[in-house]
Amino acid sequence: MRRRHRHRLLRPLVAFAAVTGIFATATPDADSTPLEGTSAASATTTVFYYTKTKNWPAAYLHYAPDGGSWTTAPGVRMETACTDWVKETVDLGSAAGLQATFNNGSGTWDNNGGTNYALGTGTVTVKDGVVAHSDPCADTGTGTGNQATVYYSTATSGWSTANLHYAPTGGSWTTVPGVGMESACTGWWKRTVDLGTATALKAAFNNGNGVWDNNNGSDYALGSGTTTVKDRTVTAGAADPCAAQAPDTQAPTTPTGVTASATGTSVVVSWKPATDDTAVTKYQLTRTGGTEGTVVTDVGSTVWSDTGLAEKTTYTYTVKAVDAAGNTSPASSAAPVTTGEKAPAPAAGTPLGTDPRKDPIYFVLTARFYDGDTSNDRGGSQDVTSGNAANNDPMFRGDFKGLVGKLDYIKALGFSAVWITPVVLNRSDYDYHGYHGYDFYKVDPRLESAGASYQDLINAAHAKGMKIYQDVVYNHSSRWGAKGLFTPTVYGVRDTQWSWYYDEKNAGFDYDGLTVEPKSGKSYYNGDLWSTSEPSGNTCLNWGKPTGGKSPEGYTLYNCQWPSPTSGMFPKAYYHQCWIGNWEGEDSRSCWLHEDLADFNTENATVQNYLIGAYDKYIDMGVDGFRVDTAVHIPRVTWNRRFLPAIHDRVTQRFGADAAKNFFVFGEVGAFVNDKWNRGSVNHSAQFFTWKERKEYSADDEKAAIEQYDYEEQLGTGNQPTSANAFLNGNSYHTPDRSQFSGMNIIDMRMHMNFGDAQNAYNNGKDSDDSVNDATYNVVYVDSHDYGPNKSSTRYSGGTDAWAENMALMWTFRGIPTLYYGSEIEFQKGKQIDCGPTCPLAGTGRAYYGDHLAGGVTASDFGTVASASGEVATTLAQPLVKHLQRLNRIRRAIPALQSGQYSTDGITGSMAFKRRYTSGSTDSFALVTVTGGATYTGIPNGTYTDAVTGDVKTVSGGTLSVAAPGKGNLRVYVLNGPGKIGADGPYLK
Repeated sequence: MRRRHRHRLLRPLVAFAAVTGIFATATPDADSTPLEGTSAASATTTVFYYTKTKNWPAAYLHYAPDGGSWTTAPGVRMETACTDWVKETVDLGSAAGLQATFNNGSGTWDNNGGTNYALGTGTVTVKDGVVAHSDPCADTGTGTGNQATVYYSTATSGWSTANLHYAPTGGSWTTVPGVGMESACTGWWKRTVDLGTATALKAAFNNGNGVWDNNNGSDYALGSGTTTVKDRTVTAGAADPCAAQAPDTQAPTTPTGVTASATGTSVVVSWKPATDDTAVTKYQLTRTGGTEGTVVTDVGSTVWSDTGLAEKTTYTYTVKAVDAAGNTSPASSAAPVTTGEKAPAPAAGTPLGTDPRKDPIYFVLTARFYDGDTSNDRGGSQDVTSGNAANNDPMFRGDFKGLVGKLDYIKALGFSAVWITPVVLNRSDYDYHGYHGYDFYKVDPRLESAGASYQDLINAAHAKGMKIYQDVVYNHSSRWGAKGLFTPTVYGVRDTQWSWYYDEKNAGFDYDGLTVEPKSGKSYYNGDLWSTSEPSGNTCLNWGKPTGGKSPEGYTLYNCQWPSPTSGMFPKAYYHQCWIGNWEGEDSRSCWLHEDLADFNTENATVQNYLIGAYDKYIDMGVDGFRVDTAVHIPRVTWNRRFLPAIHDRVTQRFGADAAKNFFVFGEVGAFVNDKWNRGSVNHSAQFFTWKERKEYSADDEKAAIEQYDYEEQLGTGNQPTSANAFLNGNSYHTPDRSQFSGMNIIDMRMHMNFGDAQNAYNNGKDSDDSVNDATYNVVYVDSHDYGPNKSSTRYSGGTDAWAENMALMWTFRGIPTLYYGSEIEFQKGKQIDCGPTCPLAGTGRAYYGDHLAGGVTASDFGTVASASGEVATTLAQPLVKHLQRLNRIRRAIPALQSGQYSTDGITGSMAFKRRYTSGSTDSFALVTVTGGATYTGIPNGTYTDAVTGDVKTVSGGTLSVAAPGKGNLRVYVLNGPGKIGADGPYLK
């Protein structure tokens, strides 16, 4: 078997978070043989500083070894090393690194924007603010033997520096991380090396901070002469990729289809994407008219919401497309629009904008949680047949007024984020859950009340320090279409038996979900005719002929009676025209899931603009994030090109870059197997959606989707990107590299599917973390409104002790713990989660929860009850509630449990790990064991205090042992920790 050379970093490499002083090593792969020329530690640091962009006549290094004093300003003068570089070797004594700044000796300083540079040992380079690890003056390739000139592309990785680690055939490897490569041209790095008598070399590349490209562990085989390496493709005898590059002078095509529509004093402008020989990078939107004069705005998507305009004023919009070279298309045709009267300004809403990992999530089906206003309750056409009417339990029962009134209950549990089901106006016969969207621009009035609008809910939550995460659907509309985009004239077969179900056409009726259609006097839902005439374009076989079957009521069923992609009912431009055949195939991204879920053609610009404009509205209201339904059924390239940038741009525009960074988007990528990669299909695996694209595709989104699917499937599971963002380097936290993050985090489906047993969930979760961009953002839950563990159709029924163990793991392991409403009292355990309109909701996992919340409750803080009365006081006294409250208080007090990276190195124990988070003055290090005992070796010495018992252990030899706390219990020993948090309870004691 051919032995692959793998690279082991034995010398500490700097990977710092701003001014933390915490350093870590990073390794691409382990090898049993250390590299020659490396050592475990070094007492010196050689600092190379790049001067070309400074034009300083001299350079000084002003520094302080860790724990030591600063040199006298301006420091020590650095010596010339080679062209554009100076250097200085510093004796650190016993220190493991140094703080440093640079200056020209005459008062001009480079102090890393005021935070200083944190440098480690070995060879360190500082170039234009970027810290890396190589000798930029070594091996310039000027020998008399054979030479290799290597060009390496970082266009898709986004690295800001590159090193070449290599070994000539028969020779030794360079010292990690190798030799620094020089910038050759945009996206390319170059290095010429001497090979002596060898004619080939093995090579790997890295960014100097622990991120490697070693050809998936195989290394690259390169020859002498000129070679290019781009996206793992090696081209031997290549032309210089930077030589005589013809400038890009071709402008993009002119945008077409520009439309502008006004609502009050706001205007939504949309257009079709332009094309370019390389890629369109942005659009320039020009507005003229009014007293503001000409306004030009850069836009990253193909839709723009312009707000705060003058009343009853005509504005004109034109659009130009711009590529990366700055080539600009001619202006589009003008789109004029006249604004209306200014609408009353809604109450202000601003997202809280904090790190989402700090906020455990409570998930509610709004319509089933608490009924604050009975006047908006609705049972719908299935009220009687479902059995809900007999229980006086209409499907639309809970509302925003009820949720606002019980926010203190959720806060008393300890949750600071609430995930709510979709809020847009729905249209179907059983649409209380919110996933049958009809008017995406309108909040469903069955959820709102006077004084309790959606805006009021958002504002009330924010006033309590709680976030609102809105469930959103981009994949499909209801079977009635999407108002404002396309609403079909609905076709089907109607006879007198079905007259109760199919309403006659009523041109004056505008469906709102709340109002009874006056012509029939009975329906809230249809208000339109189901014709007996076959629609043109129908391809549904045997249209209108009896199937031979009967409905539950005994009525005749007809072929094509229900909406379908083949009925000719929906236009191809806006809706897909097929049923899913293979759930792990390409068609799962471009076909219908169900007859009530008309599948959007999300690669169509008009559809994209409709959805982007709709969700801009809710961003503007101040929601704190989106949970994305059915994310896997839209190609990743469409997310990455259109929807995710639109979300980021809108939040940035409205609330700033920091708010955009923490606007939490987490996607449902359904994978119901225990594989790391969903049946070997990367395109249908959750972690796949956390990454940016690695190459350019066709400008046409539909073609791009197919190209991406084929490209990634051919690369396979072994060639997907990996990440160390969730993992500690030894005991040290390192700044995560999120340069390739797509903008979408994920629900941890693999842990969810395996939560029949906490140990199994833990093992499966760890196994996938290296393929997620940053698993510390994973949303983790046991069950939900769809499934229990192992694709069970029932709510979790593993027992109270098992629930306590699951919670103990979720609240201390990486990721964001999430609880489905009522699980704190094992509500409806073992009950079927959803059986549609064939059984009463009261007997399902979506039962009404309000009876358990009757009475009053006030929270004094997260996880703390100030007062409670009535039934809700009984609910809050339950054992799991007490357990949950204390877990939330412990997690809130220990930053390592919120945002920390983790490791199991040097640890024995079944569910045991260490976590650390370092930022600014915060350095939080915790040792966790769930249920079983554990021993931790190689940990920092010091005083550790258990947050559960208050037990204090002093570590002097790097080892700490913990006895088994028991099922549902845990130990959290924190270095220099806060002590015991909360009082002993039924499990934590």
